Amino acid sequence: MSESDDVDDDVEEREEDRQRLADRVLSGVEDAVYWGIAVVLALGSVALLVAQFNTLLRLRNSSTSTLMLEILDGLLLLFIFVELLYAVRACLRSHEIVAEPFLIVGILAGIKEIVVLSVEAATLLQRGPEFSRAVVEIGVLGGVVLVLALSALILRVRRPEGARIRP
Repeated sequence: MSESDDVDDDVEEREEDRQRLADRVLSGVEDAVYWGIAVVLALGSVALLVAQFNTLLRLRNSSTSTLMLEILDGLLLLFIFVELLYAVRACLRSHEIVAEPFLIVGILAGIKEIVVLSVEAATLLQRGPEFSRAVVEIGVLGGVVLVLALSALILRVRRPEGARIRP
């Protein structure tokens, strides 16, 4: 073995060491960012839950439909926060993006908007063009929810036998 081969091996070894160090540092930064996101989502979830109790108390003398719409709207938003928190947990655990929680967030967001638009559309019944736009938007959102649900179903069917989505 020649001296130039030893030098080449040393250079390659140092480069591999630098790459490993960079990978560890970037992995630590990635984890720190995910933890920050998780903390913000957790605090936001608690704040939303408290806000829902306040809404319940504030609107207790309102009509039942108004109360239920406000509570349902807030709870669906809370479910979105919790699903995003789960997605961040999954990313922290596996160090890769898991698509299914994001699809579920999209489904929940679509359903939330459908519920809100449906109630608003009932008040727009006398105004033709605005009502028509609301109905079209509800239809488009319904289509998006179906596509997202099919995507989630396909992911579940194609998942390896031993893999589980929720621990």
